[in-house]
Amino acid sequence: MLRMNRNLALVVLARFVSRLGGVAVWIIGTFGMAAYVFEATTTQLAIMSAANGVAAITGSLVAGVLIDRYGPRKVMIGAEILCIPPVLFMMVAPTFPLFVAGAVVFSLFGIPTWAAGASFAPYLVEGRAELERANASIEGGSSLGFVLGTGLGAVVSGAIGMRPVFVMMVAASAIAATAAFLVRIDESPREHVSGNAWRDFTDGISLAYSSRAIRYVILMGTAVWFGFGGFSALESLFYRDVVGVGVEWMGWMNMAFGVGLITGATSLPRLPQSLLSARGLALMTFLTGAGTVLYVGSTDLRFIAAGALVWGVVVGAFEPLLRTLLHLESPHDFVGRIVGTAQWHRSFGELLPLAFVPMLAAAIGIQQTLIVGGIFVSVAAVVGLGTAAAIDRDRAAGADASGRALPGSAAADERSTDEAAAGESRIAGSGR
Repeated sequence: MLRMNRNLALVVLARFVSRLGGVAVWIIGTFGMAAYVFEATTTQLAIMSAANGVAAITGSLVAGVLIDRYGPRKVMIGAEILCIPPVLFMMVAPTFPLFVAGAVVFSLFGIPTWAAGASFAPYLVEGRAELERANASIEGGSSLGFVLGTGLGAVVSGAIGMRPVFVMMVAASAIAATAAFLVRIDESPREHVSGNAWRDFTDGISLAYSSRAIRYVILMGTAVWFGFGGFSALESLFYRDVVGVGVEWMGWMNMAFGVGLITGATSLPRLPQSLLSARGLALMTFLTGAGTVLYVGSTDLRFIAAGALVWGVVVGAFEPLLRTLLHLESPHDFVGRIVGTAQWHRSFGELLPLAFVPMLAAAIGIQQTLIVGGIFVSVAAVVGLGTAAAIDRDRAAGADASGRALPGSAAADERSTDEAAAGESRIAGSGR
């Protein structure tokens, strides 16, 4: 598919390179330096994660409006370039508070690169199967960057220290911005754009919450990232205090997790089509929680590595599945804001546990707290299964709770014939 679609290949390259540098500077550079160089406590790490979460939510909300107004290409270019100054500042920050300030600015501009990448597929391809394959390709490239980024970050930090890892991110941002610049998509003004950014924002939020199908997908993603929230404050401490190994092992284990991400993402198009449904998302959410427990359920590095791999496979399939469902349910002119809403929910889901994770870890232990987070995710999937079944029944009938025709339904199939010519014209006009 990449050889047949130059623009998709460039987007995959941009996400690969950006994720490679970003994961190295985030896992090894940011949390590694916080825990091992500044010797941050659990509470300090939680505060840093909370500040980053607030910045990420802000970046997601703004990015959604900008993507629908200017297109994901321009947003990605601008965000990648704006990531460079705070990364350079973090590399030389002399105190922990200044280091946290740099990380907050980095989060503010880094999250829009994710939102832009997650919004590209409907600008590149048309159709249910093509969207699934495009999202799997973009997520696969991003996951490969995760693998190599964690591995390369571990090698660099082990050989010459953690600060040089930040240079990797600067180079990655420059390359990703260049790749995005070369992408050609339809960037004509959208009919819905009112000229009022606040109205554009509230229209997107209203659509996201009024459609039961979109709302369910977003909330399942929120549950998953709520379970992940504790890792921001506790994962580095899990390796330092529970497993008793150096920061490079966090990099190696996340590399195993990344291998699983690639496997899961690239396998999604070959899985049964019944999985591309609300109930399929519920199943993957349940397995994500179970994978979390498997990852942190032991202090033996061999079991941790196996758990990281299995967990990664599940998460690797979950991410493009969730994204494809969002794209299928969203009107094209609202894709950026729907994705932005999902992204800020993700950030909020990661942020909320930080209000109680340090106290819970002090009361029951670091490892036990992470396990509880995984159990919560699986329980949330079971609780939401009834809603998922109702959504799938609505899809089969042809409309969601708001009355919109759903992709894959008879009503949508009738509509798609009328829209095909317009869609082909739009793609041709973008030079694809």
